[in-house]
Amino acid sequence: MDGTIRSNIKIGASVMVVQKQDQRTGKLTMGIVQRILTNSPNHHRGIKVMLEGGIVGRVKSIN
Repeated sequence: MDGTIRSNIKIGASVMVVQKQDQRTGKLTMGIVQRILTNSPNHHRGIKVMLEGGIVGRVKSIN
């Protein structure tokens, strides 16, 4: 599923995110969505979320 559309992302969903410091390398981190931080219905670089454990990143894929 597309990580650029907010309605696709639910709290508790398993997702792959890219953290700010990993944007150049594209390294992905897997986690469970705790909070959705982006308010707009879509974002071209991915919806920003906070994972359980406090990691913040933009959603690249939804598992």
